[in-house]
Formats: sequence, C-alpha cells, structure tokens
Amino acid sequence: MTVGAGPRILFVEDEPSISEPFTRALVRAGFETTTVGTAAGALETAALIAPDLVLLDLTLPDGDGHEVCRQLRRRGDVPILMLTARGTETDRIVGLELGADDYVVKPFSGAEVIARIRAVLRRTGGGAGAMAQGNGVPEEVLHVGPLELDAAARRAWLDGEELQLSRKEMDLLVRLMRDAGRVVTREDLMTDVWDVNWFGSTKTLDVHVGWLRRKLGDDPTTSHFIHTVRGVGFRFAADEELRP
Repeated sequence: MTVGAGPRILFVEDEPSISEPFTRALVRAGFETTTVGTAAGALETAALIAPDLVLLDLTLPDGDGHEVCRQLRRRGDVPILMLTARGTETDRIVGLELGADDYVVKPFSGAEVIARIRAVLRRTGGGAGAMAQGNGVPEEVLHVGPLELDAAARRAWLDGEELQLSRKEMDLLVRLMRDAGRVVTREDLMTDVWDVNWFGSTKTLDVHVGWLRRKLGDDPTTSHFIHTVRGVGFRFAADEELRP
C-alpha cells in the first residue's frame, strides 16, 4: 500500500495495530509511505521504489530485520531506521554495525520517530534515489600521509588499497580529514555526522570511531591517524605528521 506524497518512506512492519495508525501519521507529516509486512516484501519493494528511507521492524514473520538491513546495505546507502521491542545495548550496537542510522525501541512516540526521520533525511539529502547516492559532500580529494580520500566519490584508499567503509565511517573520515591537524569536538562531530537533532547518547560516536580506527590500521594503544583528546573530541593527524 502506497499513500501520500513527498519523500518516499518504506515502512516494514507486520503488526497492523502499529503499521496502520503510524502510516497515517507519516502521510499527515508529508511523506509518501509504502507499507509492507514481510522481509521478502521489504527487499522486493525497496528495489522497485528506491525509497529515501526505510523504517524497519526487526521481528518479521518470514525473517530477521537484521538480514533485511544487511541486504539493503549491500545494494546501497538508503538510510535505515530500525524499530524493535529489544532495547539492549548489544542489540543497538549490532544494528549500528550493520549500517542502521538510528534505533527506536517500542513502544515509541510517533512524533519522536518522525523527528528522527526528518533529521536523517536532512543529513542524506532527502531526495529521490537516496538508495544509490551519497550525502552530497563537496567535491574534493584529501591526502594525509598514505591515506587518500575522494569525498565526492565517497571512496578512500590506504597505501593504494581501497577501504571498505560504512556510510557513517565515511562521514566521520571526511569530517575529520577536512580538519586534519585540528581538534574536532564531540559535539561538532555529532552535529555534523549525526545531525544536531540526534536523540541518542554520544556512545555511538565512540563505537564508530573504534570501527574506523581498525579499518585504518590504528593500533589500540598507539594511534597514527585518529587521536583522542580527552574531554574534548578527536584530532586527525596532519599530513606532515605521517610523511615518511
């Protein structure tokens, strides 16, 4: 079922008591909303309509929402907001690691979820075809030591080998490399990468910095690229620090 106009939302939820009233709320908020109730339907519909955001329940009658998230991530960078009755820290981290942009625990406030959807769409451009596009960063190629970053193409290479980065890892890398040699506060990173309206704790920042460090080959005790400035934020090494 597709109703409304505006940014395309694919709402994956098998409970009519949740999907029906919240679909109406999404339409009232100005979204074109397509609602499906299965994992198979989610993947098929996503390929057909190229949604601007997927609102994804994790417990589905024919599969696990985590697997749907994984499959969507293999196809592109469509923003994903997970809905679940499970609210443990482990569940949240697993969802983020798979590439989800946000995580909402049931029961949830409809107004809060719509605010989160708007925040994610602002970060990603919110236009048609977000599944196959980046987030509109300016065209630039950055170099720090053996690391090269093409911000427009959203590709990065370390010692000539391309890095496989998630969207959030890439966003963090772009933000830090643009200010290489200078401290970027935690607040600025949360505002620029997760949006000023981020509703969660900043622990997700530390989780993503940790993943990015590992992919850059930073040693846990001696970081070459990303340096922690305790109580303030992070500093990416300047090019001259890493020259041979």
